[in-house]
Amino acid sequence: MVTTAAAGNRPAAAKRVVLDFVAALNERGGEAWVDLLAPDVIDHNKIIFGEDDTPGAAIEGFRQQLAAFSTDRPGHGFMVEQLIGEGDEVVARLRVRGAHTGYHPRMPQPTGRSCDVEQIWIFTVRDGRIAELRAVSDRLGMFLQLGWDWPSQD
Repeated sequence: MVTTAAAGNRPAAAKRVVLDFVAALNERGGEAWVDLLAPDVIDHNKIIFGEDDTPGAAIEGFRQQLAAFSTDRPGHGFMVEQLIGEGDEVVARLRVRGAHTGYHPRMPQPTGRSCDVEQIWIFTVRDGRIAELRAVSDRLGMFLQLGWDWPSQD
């Protein structure tokens, strides 16, 4: 049973995990962000096309995204614009800016072009780690900004 005091701290603790995760994503030199994901994290929306539909596959999906997009230009990175928490659930409205400078499964040849999109991520935090995530992003806007072709349904 969760005490009232502990229940009152859950949203704050969950928000802290999410903020630490976003900060770690912005630290391009390491993988501290991996420690904030449960090993069997479930990505309900798939970060990239082609990501395996298995628990934990999101970790490799994040690795591929981080390898494909640099955030070392001024103003680039993951910026939390709004954070809402209830219980173990956290909704983050993010502004994500990056340049396509590396390999990506949907567009292997880097374009060097930048994109600036808004995303909404919904996190479920359990035992101090992100156990589930859902995300909605402006993929059409991203594809247009990067000059990518819209993927076929093959």
